[in-house]
Amino acid sequence: MPTWLPSLVVFGAAAVLAVVAVVALRRAASRRARRDVAAADEAEVRAKQLIVRVDDAVRDADREIAYAEAQFGAATARDTRVAVERARARLREAFLLQQRLDDAEPDSAVDRRGWAARIDDLCRSALVELAEADGALAVRRRRERGAGAELPALRDEEAELRRRVDASDGVLARLASRYDGSALGTARTAAERARAAHAEAESALAEAGRLVERGQPAAELLAGAADALDRARRDLGELEGAEAALAAAGGDAERAAVELDHDLAAARSERDALDDADAATRLGDAIGDGAAALVARAAFARDPMLDRDRLRAARDRLESARAAARTAQARLDGARGALDGAISIAEGQVAVARAAIERGGGAVGAAARTRLAEAERQLRNARQEADPVVALDAARRATARATDAEDLARYDGLGR
Repeated sequence: MPTWLPSLVVFGAAAVLAVVAVVALRRAASRRARRDVAAADEAEVRAKQLIVRVDDAVRDADREIAYAEAQFGAATARDTRVAVERARARLREAFLLQQRLDDAEPDSAVDRRGWAARIDDLCRSALVELAEADGALAVRRRRERGAGAELPALRDEEAELRRRVDASDGVLARLASRYDGSALGTARTAAERARAAHAEAESALAEAGRLVERGQPAAELLAGAADALDRARRDLGELEGAEAALAAAGGDAERAAVELDHDLAAARSERDALDDADAATRLGDAIGDGAAALVARAAFARDPMLDRDRLRAARDRLESARAAARTAQARLDGARGALDGAISIAEGQVAVARAAIERGGGAVGAAARTRLAEAERQLRNARQEADPVVALDAARRATARATDAEDLARYDGLGR
């Protein structure tokens, strides 16, 4: 058998396999292309359907705008008109893309799918915006339909508040008979605000009634009237609660006076036990201020809030002075406790430094001797000073200077 025959068989089989593979790949590519075309066709069909829906929705919205302007006025329909204009702009872009899909020139499947997807996005966004605008108009119409039922209830509220506003003069007069004008500033302001808010609500309700009778929109006026009535109600509540607030302030002032008197007695005892003259003077000044605040209470009997605040401020100043006095006394007591030990340490260190200088003799220079002299001077001050804090500081300085003198003497002695 010829030697080349097996090779021929192998090459032939490989060629057949290659042809089969190419055919399979072409068929797979063809199937993918058909699927892509089918998907693009479906997307284009959906895009055309959405364009029709948006075009119809825009036409309907135009009619709604005309109706809303006739019913509520141009200002109310403005937001809807803006929404329709944005939707119309999206629709124009969608029409342009649809023209590309419909022209006779062939386009790639990728381009067609992209244009169809963009049309889908534009149309859905336009539909959402139109639906929101239509919903806002529907809410406004529901409000207007309820305006006729809301008006009588608001009129009843206004009548009740009118009675309370009219009674506010009597409330203020009763308070003025018991309290000074300085105590009634907040109450008078609340009464003025309540009267103004009631007048605003009354005017709005009168105008809303005329509009309802003519079948015209009145919801916004009714909403404004309801808000004004709420404000009037809050201010009247503040006015009517002023008497209770002033009575509570009077009770607080009485308690503050008792507490201040108790604190003054304690502060006087603390002042008498103080060793620090400056702290005693400052505490005495605060005691004088607190006592004066108690004595002057009669002048503030008709303004309990001011009386309470004055007493609280005097008590705060007294407490601050007492805290400062306690700190100063603790500092003195601490210094007294530490002074004897500090003097003993200083005396010992001065003795050590003096011995070091004597051992060094003439080799010890002026620096060491000067430090020792300063240490001895500070030690004398510590023994003689009446203020334990100052004496303690002097004793500690004496120790430090004596330590320096000892070190310098030892250093000079090493140089012999």
